[in-house]
Amino acid sequence: MFEASDIREWRGHEVIDSDRHKIGTLESVYVDTATDQPSFATVVVGLPTRRRLVFVPLAGATVGPGYVKVAHSKNVVKDAPSMGTDDVLPAEGEPAVFTHYELPYQPGAGGERRLARR
Repeated sequence: MFEASDIREWRGHEVIDSDRHKIGTLESVYVDTATDQPSFATVVVGLPTRRRLVFVPLAGATVGPGYVKVAHSKNVVKDAPSMGTDDVLPAEGEPAVFTHYELPYQPGAGGERRLARR
């Protein structure tokens, strides 16, 4: 897995799929609150006048000079739950992000959020 200290340097890197198609630009990394490990990234996609943030899992991702390569195709990522570039993911929106990628979702024992932005 990735070192948490390194993820701050990823902001602004290109995000590409396994076929090296550019998806967008990495905006933030979200960690799993149970493990404090990088779990999802938000990627800026869309036209300059209609930008939005989409979520993509970091499981299986690799980092190279100036890019982060994710395990999901460009089309799957672009269809993921999104939010405005100035918005925050509401707690009730977390399950949809996991469901889109067919990942299990389990909030904390006390109902805590599963994702935290770094």
